[in-house]
Amino acid sequence: MRPSLKVEDLVLVEAVSRHGSVGAAAKELLTTQPSASRRLAALERRLGIRLFERDTTGARPTPAGRELARRAVRLLADLDALPAQLAAAMQAPSLSLGTIQALAPIVFTVARIELTGVTLQAEVEHGPTLIGRVHQGLLDAAIVTIADQAVLPHGLQVTGLGASPLVLVLPAGTAPLAPGKKALAGREVLYSSMDLAGEHLHAGLTGLGALPQPGPTIEATLRIARHRKIPAVVPVLAARWWDDRTDRLLPSPVPGKVVLSLVTRPPRPSHLARVLPALTVRILGVAQDAPDRPELGVARR
Repeated sequence: MRPSLKVEDLVLVEAVSRHGSVGAAAKELLTTQPSASRRLAALERRLGIRLFERDTTGARPTPAGRELARRAVRLLADLDALPAQLAAAMQAPSLSLGTIQALAPIVFTVARIELTGVTLQAEVEHGPTLIGRVHQGLLDAAIVTIADQAVLPHGLQVTGLGASPLVLVLPAGTAPLAPGKKALAGREVLYSSMDLAGEHLHAGLTGLGALPQPGPTIEATLRIARHRKIPAVVPVLAARWWDDRTDRLLPSPVPGKVVLSLVTRPPRPSHLARVLPALTVRILGVAQDAPDRPELGVARR
């Protein structure tokens, strides 16, 4: 049988992690230190995992303890928000929409612009988790980048939103590229994709003689590249969203694209279906007017 977690377990772990002390956490929770210590020890036995290293100087979370405390903060915040969300759901149309971290600033900004009169419940998670939550009925929809790279649960509806090609971003002040296929030879190149193609991209850049380094996030990759004046490979929708007019955009030396998909359970939510074309245009940056970067065929926001 899998060990279970109770709300009071999460409250205790979060408080001990925040205070760095069982005694201080016990005082906040209006209990005694011996009682809190017994509860924490019982939880560790139940999980079979050491959560805190405890001595006379305090309680320091182990890696497992830090992860549980991090998740506890989010779960407890969700529980606190639940009554208001339930009340809002009774008063206005709502949509629970999930997406991955790399897309979250784009997707949720655009969704709030387009979904007027709809209460948006946003969730950020990994693609497989989001797909699972849609399948379980815990999310109305998810915008992901791995629908074409994974086996999906039966019964889900997948709508292709379009693709965003990879581009090479050359920030202002970047040293000129050498001519030919070895233009990046010996050069450090940051990269960040939004799907499962990171290893392929790394191998492709290595094959061209580059020194590829993964960026922590899409936005951070671009900011670091601009600060250090080195090339970066990212999807064009990211280069456009976190735009800098001094950047030069070229086709990626390693061909590739990120495919965006909407995953829902049929029938698709009607208020989402109504705005989906406009939502897609805004997310992918597909403009109807003439592009101002002809080498890529893209336009600015």
